[in-house]
Amino acid sequence: MSGNPKSPRIRARRAATTAEILGAAWTLAREHGLVGFSMRALADAVGMRAQSLYEYFPSKHALYDAMFRAGNEAFLELQLELDRATGDDADLRAEAQRRLRGFFRFCVDDPVRHQLLFLRTIPDFEPTPASYAIAQEAYDVGFAGLRRAGFDESMIDLTNAIASGLVAQQLANDPGGDRWERLIDPAVDLVLATRTKPTRSPTSSRGRRPATQPRLETHR
Repeated sequence: MSGNPKSPRIRARRAATTAEILGAAWTLAREHGLVGFSMRALADAVGMRAQSLYEYFPSKHALYDAMFRAGNEAFLELQLELDRATGDDADLRAEAQRRLRGFFRFCVDDPVRHQLLFLRTIPDFEPTPASYAIAQEAYDVGFAGLRRAGFDESMIDLTNAIASGLVAQQLANDPGGDRWERLIDPAVDLVLATRTKPTRSPTSSRGRRPATQPRLETHR
């Protein structure tokens, strides 16, 4: 009975070993790059034979998928934490600054995680649908906060583009500094400057609004 793989003790031991392997994988990735370490080196790092490691992760892409999932779980928790800290009367500018700064710090504090989650740096790697669903949820939660504060879709797209650019510049040109982090507040002001106040559409002689073009969906 003690060898039953469904027993709580064995499941707990397997979960602990999996977490240890993932921790070692992140360490090796930060030392050597995401594609700069082998499964054998990872097995050595956790003190197991390579063939035993494949019982937990049958391929390196399976390992990347678990790392992708873990990274996005952390990103989702950040977005939920920002949600919990937002009051009902949140100021539009302050909310946008908090969201953008939270994303910026999440990325620059761990460049390797940023590469895995937000850049296509691993040839042929695609996350599984289950892992990608967590990434999509984190994205949706983050931008839902901006929508509640008053951002429209074009402002969200612009914020997304600016945030990615600030992170890329910071990591490439001032790692460990704050040169581009200092531009977050001015960047938010640029986005807010594009906001247009809703105007009332003119009505026809019969009091009907004129027909409008169908709205195109924004694809990410």
